Amino acid sequence: MNVVVVESPSKAKTINKYLGPGYKVLASFGHVRDLPAKDGSVRPDEDFEMSWEVDGASAKRMKDIADAVKSSDGLILATDPDREGEAISWHVLDLLKKKKVIGDKPVKRVVFNAITKKAVLDAMADPRDIDISLVDAYLARRALDYLVGFNLSPVLWRKLPGARSAGRVQSVALRLVCDREAEIERFVTEEYWNISALLKTPRGDEFEARLVSADGKRLQPKAVGNGEEANRLKALLDGASYVVESVEAKPVKRNPGPPFTTSTLQQAASSKLGFSASRTMQVAQKLYEGVDVGGETVGLITYMRTDGVQMAPEAIDAARRAIGSQFGTRYLPEKPRFYSTKAKNAQEAHEAIRPTDFNRTPDEVRRFLDGDMLKLYDLIWKRGIASQMASAEIERTTAEIAADNGGKKAGLRATGSVIRFDGFIAAYTDMKEDGEQADDGDESGRLPEINARENLAKQKINATQHFTEPPPRYSEATLIKKMEELGIGRPSTYAATISTLVDRDYVEIDKRKLMPQAKGRLVTAFLESFFTRYVEYDFTASLEEKLDQISAGELNWKDVLREFWKDFFSQIEDTKELRVTNVLDALNEELAPLVFPKREDGGDPRTCQVCGTGKLSLKLGKYGAFVGCSNYPECNYTRQLSSDSNGDAEAAVSNEPQSLGKDPHTGEEITLRSGRFGPYVQRGDGKDAKRASLPKGWTPATIDHEKALALLSLPRDIGKHPETGKMISTGIGRYGPFVLHDGTYANLESVEDVFSIGLNRAVSALADKQSKGAGGGRTAAAALKELGEHPDGGVMTVRDGRFGPYVNWGKVNATLPKGKDPQSVTVEEALALIAERAAKGGVSKGKAGNGKAARGRSSTAATKSTAAKAEKPKAAAKAKSKTAAKAKKG
Repeated sequence: MNVVVVESPSKAKTINKYLGPGYKVLASFGHVRDLPAKDGSVRPDEDFEMSWEVDGASAKRMKDIADAVKSSDGLILATDPDREGEAISWHVLDLLKKKKVIGDKPVKRVVFNAITKKAVLDAMADPRDIDISLVDAYLARRALDYLVGFNLSPVLWRKLPGARSAGRVQSVALRLVCDREAEIERFVTEEYWNISALLKTPRGDEFEARLVSADGKRLQPKAVGNGEEANRLKALLDGASYVVESVEAKPVKRNPGPPFTTSTLQQAASSKLGFSASRTMQVAQKLYEGVDVGGETVGLITYMRTDGVQMAPEAIDAARRAIGSQFGTRYLPEKPRFYSTKAKNAQEAHEAIRPTDFNRTPDEVRRFLDGDMLKLYDLIWKRGIASQMASAEIERTTAEIAADNGGKKAGLRATGSVIRFDGFIAAYTDMKEDGEQADDGDESGRLPEINARENLAKQKINATQHFTEPPPRYSEATLIKKMEELGIGRPSTYAATISTLVDRDYVEIDKRKLMPQAKGRLVTAFLESFFTRYVEYDFTASLEEKLDQISAGELNWKDVLREFWKDFFSQIEDTKELRVTNVLDALNEELAPLVFPKREDGGDPRTCQVCGTGKLSLKLGKYGAFVGCSNYPECNYTRQLSSDSNGDAEAAVSNEPQSLGKDPHTGEEITLRSGRFGPYVQRGDGKDAKRASLPKGWTPATIDHEKALALLSLPRDIGKHPETGKMISTGIGRYGPFVLHDGTYANLESVEDVFSIGLNRAVSALADKQSKGAGGGRTAAAALKELGEHPDGGVMTVRDGRFGPYVNWGKVNATLPKGKDPQSVTVEEALALIAERAAKGGVSKGKAGNGKAARGRSSTAATKSTAAKAEKPKAAAKAKSKTAAKAKKG
């Protein structure tokens, strides 16, 4: 018997069926060890020696693999066909050698780009050794990421409180988002006018032509810049006669695009399906690993982490046969199409993403797939088949028209096109029931019959005002496209990089657009001021090129690390002498449009609006940056720093309380104030005063006596529940407006609902919440997604709870990171979250999964013991701090 190691359990089951009883296929569940998150894991002084750590779950899986290898005839490493997959095989083999279970058993590495029986059996028949060059490239990348993160992040913590981390690729991606925001802020809107004429042919057909020249000059786009000029040209056209000077029809061919890469798939899934990058990769993983199709488990697409655009020769032949049978010979080009990528630093060793069998049309597999899987498979199948189809043939017609108004001349142009032969476009349209292709036939831009030298009748002249718009913010898709163009990151890192930026609160996704948060802009400004080289696009791309050269065996990986570390370490050392005042001065300059926006009264944006003499500046506090006055403590004006602040006096509240009136019941003064966490209202004085933060969407400028009273009256009792007799109330919490009954929370759509919702609507909202399985008290939340069996037994699920989505395994509940799509959670991510939560002593692993209480208790006890030891120095430090504070005060 041979032991085969793959990455995922679902893949293991499928491949075991293909290979039969002579093989035992086991899953590593991704990486089996990693660099510990502590100093010294990579040691430059020891020629970049690296220490690796195996977590508890991985240790158990490696024991299972080692036990199986002991009694086997040989080991076959069949992890994914990329750099990470090669590294996982290397880690597994290294651990097995240390366990001394390999001996003289043969060890082979196999790779397959698709999980089909043929692909797997062909790979097994053509094994190779582990590619050490690929492993070296992985080690170099891992070391670089560690050295940047674990040396640059502490600098941020010391010099920029509130910042959480920096990273080799992460920080450059963040810079892209922040640079675009700065570009939007600098943008100056300009007015322009479009002028067109609605004309009629002698046959009564109407069409529109746009103005392209006047006064003997060609008009560039947006050349008409004001209403006065627009009205002059409109008057010229209003009194003109029109004649067709020429009509030209040109045949144009439109060629299909290449099959999908990781980047283009994520972009297409975002624009056409509304999928996030992580959701796209999660669904693609399922399609790749295998789906039960008519009793047979088969992978439907090839490997989904690739930047290659070419299909394998046998796949091209299969696509051409499918085109001939499904669309007809006219849709088949004379020769196969071949593609090459334009992306910087692309590695084209891997095949593009394509269907494993072009005869499995989306309609044929529809009943075997869930909604998301079908949508993504449909996208991949159509793009793959279209890439080998004939060009679309389009006829593009251009009519040049002369306007004459008493010798004042102007030129107009009308264009239109019609598809004469749809070609590859047919792949993107629905098939008729009889098998004939429905005509896409978009002739909306087609011109009517127009003949040269004939006169035209004027129907109407239109002059429309427009304004230029700033460049759009990046979406996940467009950011990935830009990163690929610049050569930053790799297919396996795009989704993870964006998730990290969201998790760190550096970026927020709002209506699918990436909005840099104040914290993210501060980090970027700091790095651009003091670590310019390491957030330069070209520098990051050149490092990726060197990693590719290591993969190809052209560079020594430690030489690359030595070259990088020499300059990087020197710059880190230089920052030790950097004073916080230097940092603030640089940030005040770099972030001036964000921190000190122009004032409506034209005054100096940096002059304090409260005392009138102080200078506003960034200040650094325990919870991050804020804006404060230089006359502190005489003037205690502060303002939160936020990416959506307009900086005017109404958007900021001074620490001087602003009276809003008195409470009619208590007679206490109600004031509007500003704190470190934002504006709030307060009734009375002292530590027992009632306070309420302004909810999202409410600004200080809109707060009056009535709104303040409403906020301070919360929670608001609505009435008793008709079934339980217990009170229903509303309020505003950490996660927004809610209705509460007997421990059950149900979200409300808006803050206004908190003050207006009646008993009937509240009961309905609570009933809806309970019907979804997220009831209050001890009622378990309904599973949003099942992830399969935990290695220690028991089912893992993703659920939606009172405080957001979480992963559940037995009694362990692990909250998902902020912004994480519940449907995109992978088995590997779930295992890591569960292990982290269990390690914090919430629930013992044994009790949670399969009842092994003794092991669970010892694990938890060890965790608590470690935590207790860690707390002692913290408690001592805290006591010492309090003593010092008292002494200073005395």
